[in-house]
Amino acid sequence: MGVYTWARQELEQSLRAAQMQGLDEGMALRALLSAAVECSKTHREIADLASELRFMADNLDDDRDYSFMRP
Repeated sequence: MGVYTWARQELEQSLRAAQMQGLDEGMALRALLSAAVECSKTHREIADLASELRFMADNLDDDRDYSFMRP
């Protein structure tokens, strides 16, 4: 199993646990993201982490058409 598959499974398990406790899924996701970023900054340079987060934020739209990807 790859690390990204493992992470998705862990996230799904955490969301099920949050649902069982009556927590809102959106808030649970925000809290998990916040916790992941907080932990990540102890293992990575802040500029590197900020760059990755910016890249992820800039590429949130799955339907966005990138001109450089056209044949």
